[in-house]
Amino acid sequence: MLLLVITIGSGLASRHFSGFFPHWVQLYLGDALWALMVFLLFGIVFQRKSTLWVAIAAIAFSFSIEISQLYHALWIDAIRSNILGGLILGFGFLCSDLVCYTVGVGFGFVMEKVFFRT
Repeated sequence: MLLLVITIGSGLASRHFSGFFPHWVQLYLGDALWALMVFLLFGIVFQRKSTLWVAIAAIAFSFSIEISQLYHALWIDAIRSNILGGLILGFGFLCSDLVCYTVGVGFGFVMEKVFFRT
């Protein structure tokens, strides 16, 4: 749970203090941390599942959110226009986000395997 809070704080800080980071970090760090947050959240909710299952579920969820950004209707764009809705659902589809999500979940997967030997 502590790692989840740290990850959320780091993700928000990466957006708020983006001017302090190199350009490539500004572009990609927040998305990788978002996917890491999803991995950690799924790990908390599905504690009895394997690390691989959690990673696959987190990737599937993250990818589905990104793909949903191809859909635009007034109701979903209204949700995306508020801060929380935008943080969760995003705004526009980017292939690079799929790579960031894979890196974020992959990082969580590897760290769990290394530190918790699951």
